[in-house]
Amino acid sequence: MPEFTLRAVILGVGFGILFGAVSTYLGLRAGLTVSASIPIAVLTISIFKKLGRSTILENNIVQTTGSAGESVAAGVIFTLPAMIFLGFPLEYSRIFLLAMIGGWLGILFMIPLRRYLIVQEHGVLPYPEGAACADVLQAGEKGGNFAGRVFWGLAVGGVYKFLMDALGFWKGTAAWNPKFLPGASLRADVTPEYLGVGYIIGPKIAGTMFAGGVISWLVIAPAIKFFGGQFPGAIYPSTIPILQMSADQVWSAYIRPIGAGAVATAGLITLARTLPTILAAFRGGARDMPSAGAARAASLERTERDLPGWIVLAGAGVLGILMWLILAFRYNPGAAWFSNVVSAILVVLFGFFFVTVSSRIVGLIGNSSNPVSGMTIATLVVTCLFFIAAGWTGHLYAALALSVGGAVAIASAIAGATSQDLKTGFLVGATPWKQQVALMIGVVASVIIVGYTVPFLNTAYSSYQPETIALPALPARTGATAFQGVSVENLNYTLPKGVLLGTARRNYWELNVIGSHTIPDGKYLYNPDAGRVEVQWVQGIGSEQVAAPQARLMATIINGLLNHQLPWALILIGACLVIAVELLGVRSLAFAVGSYLGIGTTATIFVGGALRWLAEHNSEAKEDGDTSSGALYSSGLIAGAAVFGLVAAAISYLEATGRIAQGQFKVGPRVIGAALAGSDLWAIILFGLLCASLFAVAKRPLQIGKQ
Repeated sequence: MPEFTLRAVILGVGFGILFGAVSTYLGLRAGLTVSASIPIAVLTISIFKKLGRSTILENNIVQTTGSAGESVAAGVIFTLPAMIFLGFPLEYSRIFLLAMIGGWLGILFMIPLRRYLIVQEHGVLPYPEGAACADVLQAGEKGGNFAGRVFWGLAVGGVYKFLMDALGFWKGTAAWNPKFLPGASLRADVTPEYLGVGYIIGPKIAGTMFAGGVISWLVIAPAIKFFGGQFPGAIYPSTIPILQMSADQVWSAYIRPIGAGAVATAGLITLARTLPTILAAFRGGARDMPSAGAARAASLERTERDLPGWIVLAGAGVLGILMWLILAFRYNPGAAWFSNVVSAILVVLFGFFFVTVSSRIVGLIGNSSNPVSGMTIATLVVTCLFFIAAGWTGHLYAALALSVGGAVAIASAIAGATSQDLKTGFLVGATPWKQQVALMIGVVASVIIVGYTVPFLNTAYSSYQPETIALPALPARTGATAFQGVSVENLNYTLPKGVLLGTARRNYWELNVIGSHTIPDGKYLYNPDAGRVEVQWVQGIGSEQVAAPQARLMATIINGLLNHQLPWALILIGACLVIAVELLGVRSLAFAVGSYLGIGTTATIFVGGALRWLAEHNSEAKEDGDTSSGALYSSGLIAGAAVFGLVAAAISYLEATGRIAQGQFKVGPRVIGAALAGSDLWAIILFGLLCASLFAVAKRPLQIGKQ
């Protein structure tokens, strides 16, 4: 039966590129991603039916290759954009190399675990998404109408997003700031991707996330405003008095550190809870590995053939050496030579450990719930503590620690996807080594597009704002520290054409500010003649459009540990909040993530989860949640909205670089009027229509076996 065919690999690479870009956009906006295997499988079946008959094994190779895109994107966007927050450039080559090393390590380290986790533990570890994907592939052999759900979602989500973001027919966020509760804000990002994510993750997780947002934005923020507003001066880590702060500024300065403490604590609790699972995986894997080679030699069964063990060992060794080389000679040549060696060793050791953890955890709770951020936090904390003990605490070691955490995060993420794909292959009778090769190809294709998408979004949403801050004379040499938290990065930064901001000067010094008690963190342009900052260079990564919440959390942890600048009181408040939630019997990770994200994100996700509850409540159609009409339509909404979100980002990029006039594509206010286009009520009405379409589709059962 045809399996590893050229057309299957090419189509899988195409899906890997598409969903890699989609997941990068979604993850940078919302701080989470969803599994891409099922929508890829559905689309594959439909496309191959147009091109000619295909086999179930070919379809499986396509979804295996394509699923790497979502996992690579998750590992990258959770960590590497933190380079920007730490004051380093985020080059394409850094993303590409670290993602390649982490991705291939994740696949290689999963190979010797396959027989134990996938085969011997069959019936014990359900691998829910892998089993659901196998159901889709088997149903595709019988025919049905489920592909239409995804295509309709693609169309509706794409058109909605393009009209909203690119053409500006309605605003993307509806907000209400009650005057009777200063500091509080209730808002919703009326976007298809968040609605689809909420439907897929379900009402329980969506509701728990929204609860975290309610606590942060409607309880803690007003309390800070009420008590802090009585104090006339600024309270660290803010640089302006609380009385003068907006709700967003309160969230940025105070709520975000509380959320960081909550997420870090919840991630570590999640890992601690899975210790029995981790130990069982290690014991089973170690027990099974000596017999694996003999089993392969004695058996010629196609469905039992993995890549040889020598490839796993040699590949891990080569990737470890490559990690050392790029750190020592490309990105951290100024660091102590031994620190680069230690970092490469930590990547291999932590990579193997957390690949085992990830592969086991997703067998129980699914890949979309894989706590990659918790594993990354643990990696960063241990790495930073090791660096502190060795005396490696300079600015350069922050990037080094993040490189370790990024590679391990990507390995953990791709290991979860590999496990689910191998489970799908086991259920449909695939050849393991062919799937493993397909995943490696998918990683290569995915890192190419992800490496371009992250810097592109940063440039597209960057902006320049006038700012006047007097500073003492700065030393005229690159990297010189003027005073706490301020360093010179570039002595001759030139503003892009068309950006004047009321001044004729075009050449500035580029300043990076982290941890200053007088200037908010960020990048600034300094006029050495006048002795003052004149422009704030607002980076796209970290902006409202692409907030990158997980990456900012990683930067907070690294910078706080290495430079002793963590606002520990706020961090500990978040930790205690999570402990209280755990004592109530609630799994705290979703709550912690919700407390850290903006309430606009969690509110829309909650609406999606509530729609799923309504659609499934007393429904006559008992469908599996991962392959129901609503879930497939939601996958289409996410993909369509993300693709056209990238189109809107491309328009912003052309505007930012002066290639087209500002606002040229924003025809909505001119067509329907600026008041209507900027109305909260109008945005809510149109979002209500989108919700109605999701509910209507979700109530219609799938038809399997009917064309």
